[in-house]
Amino acid sequence: MELTENQRRFLRGKAHDLKPIILIGNAGLTEAVAKETSRALEDHELIKVKGRGADRDARNSMFEDLAQRTGSTLIHRIGHTAVLYRQHTRQPRLIIPDV
Repeated sequence: MELTENQRRFLRGKAHDLKPIILIGNAGLTEAVAKETSRALEDHELIKVKGRGADRDARNSMFEDLAQRTGSTLIHRIGHTAVLYRQHTRQPRLIIPDV
């Protein structure tokens, strides 16, 4: 899903108060983590994910891979935390502005 910068800013604002729902540990991105993330996106649409690891590039590629596996959009990442968004197929809860 392609989002404009204004839409990304809107979603970052909505995600600000959220706590991370998914924690990726030392085992890294496993199939179980991807499935749980997909389920969480189905329930919440907008989630925070926290990943372990010291290497910034490895974390960034892990978050991008997770977004690709779950069919979501990587909205924002800062430090060890990323924000993912996937619109609910039948009943969207977040109404994103067009502009």
